Amino acid sequence: MANKSNPNHEGWNRNTELGCDVKTILRSDRKMKVGKTYRGMLTRDYDRVVDDILYLDAHYTFVETLPSTNGKRNPRLFEGRYITITRREDGSLNLNFKSLKMEAGFSVDGYALGVMGELRQALGGLVEE
Repeated sequence: MANKSNPNHEGWNRNTELGCDVKTILRSDRKMKVGKTYRGMLTRDYDRVVDDILYLDAHYTFVETLPSTNGKRNPRLFEGRYITITRREDGSLNLNFKSLKMEAGFSVDGYALGVMGELRQALGGLVEE
């Protein structure tokens, strides 16, 4: 049965969340621009509980993903020189190492430090401490 007031919303569950905080992790802009559409994943992080009373001032995190490519299931959240990080359907993060090129002047310590730096950079923006 079609929604007579707006047939484009048939089959959708519409809700309005009042009094919530949204943290954004963006790749394309420092701050969200008015009217611009962002592709990504929105996760409800928590509700606040104080003295066993649940306050419904929810907190959300929006992570912008790279533009999708055909056939890819897991959106890329970080792309570096040494690693990429994708998010699986269950919300878990998947760390992927890029091909190792051992050319003249290759340094094991330099490679390890490069990987460490990228992990710190990527996870610093994706994981709450």
